[in-house]
Amino acid sequence: MEKKRPLILITNDDGYLAKGINSLIDSVKDLGDILVVAPDGPRSGMSSAITSLQPLRAHLLKDTPEFKLYTCTGTPVDCVKLGINELAERKPDIVLSGINHGSNAAVAVLYSGTMGAAMEGAVFKVPSIGFSLLDHSVNADFSATSKYIKLLTKQVLNNGLPNGTCLNVNIPKGNNIEGIKVCRQTSGQWVGEFIKSKDGANKQIYWLTGEFANDEPHDENTDEWALAHNYVSVVSIKVDMTNHKHLEEIKDWEKLV
Repeated sequence: MEKKRPLILITNDDGYLAKGINSLIDSVKDLGDILVVAPDGPRSGMSSAITSLQPLRAHLLKDTPEFKLYTCTGTPVDCVKLGINELAERKPDIVLSGINHGSNAAVAVLYSGTMGAAMEGAVFKVPSIGFSLLDHSVNADFSATSKYIKLLTKQVLNNGLPNGTCLNVNIPKGNNIEGIKVCRQTSGQWVGEFIKSKDGANKQIYWLTGEFANDEPHDENTDEWALAHNYVSVVSIKVDMTNHKHLEEIKDWEKLV
């Protein structure tokens, strides 16, 4: 019996028309059969949000033996759920999310729809990777990303990932990439996050803005350091958010009652 090609489920949070997702498809189309289930428009900042108060709709736009494209009215996580549970003819071998227009390094991973989708793949025990390019432009140049996306996707297809684990991969802007650096998430937070303004009725409104304050700018083990020095950052993240060390420290709390 002829061995089936890997099934690659692809989604994003910028919508199916975004340059990033189409660059991702082009990068991996030779590695397996492609099932795209992507939002029908931008869904940035959705994290792991799901749609529960209204029905989801999926529309099949392209259908060939090796490539299917659905648009979905929901969030990136909805796309992964729908893809795995309803639209895929078999369980995907890998979930790829992106390529996001803009960084998802450090604490941005908490807010990212791109990474929410990758985390959802990990929930279903499917090896998953979220890819992001440090360029928010609609017409960002993704030409340097293909090499690294293909390398990392092949590595995960061949070797898998631990259950409940996915990769957060960020790629520097430009063509002077030094290589790949496996690192950890940077500690920091966003500051100056809002600009106050007035609406047409002179009511107070707030526009989201701000900048990232890096708590450890000189630590060479972090994703922000890697990106600042033109390395592709690869961070392994888990669905299980339990702080196991702290659990041991508070074990005595069970004796409070």
